[in-house]
Amino acid sequence: MTLASFRGRPLLVNLWATWCAPCVAEMPTLDALAAKSAERMTVIAVAEDLQGAEIVDPWFQKAGLKALQPYIDPQNGLLDAANSALPTSIYYDAEGREIWRIVGAIDWQGAEAKALLAEAGT
Repeated sequence: MTLASFRGRPLLVNLWATWCAPCVAEMPTLDALAAKSAERMTVIAVAEDLQGAEIVDPWFQKAGLKALQPYIDPQNGLLDAANSALPTSIYYDAEGREIWRIVGAIDWQGAEAKALLAEAGT
């Protein structure tokens, strides 16, 4: 799967890992955003864990996330391409252009996230 597979509607990509405390802390609010905005945009969480599905799938089951599905990038290709740190969230428009990015955890139900999403028209 590639990011181009999601072209045609806005996409929020969250790069995270199970061992990253700030990443784990923001997951419940990211899951709530994914559920609430499913008609307007796609929200994906891409785990940068080197062990891949072996560690990510059980973590997802235990966390009880309802809207997010586990995507994995055990070679850290997306993280390297983003030249960033964890967590990083990148918002792309429907044509696949990066509109903004956040490095660090955010409350996806909070005022900052709502302002960013409103600015992007989501």
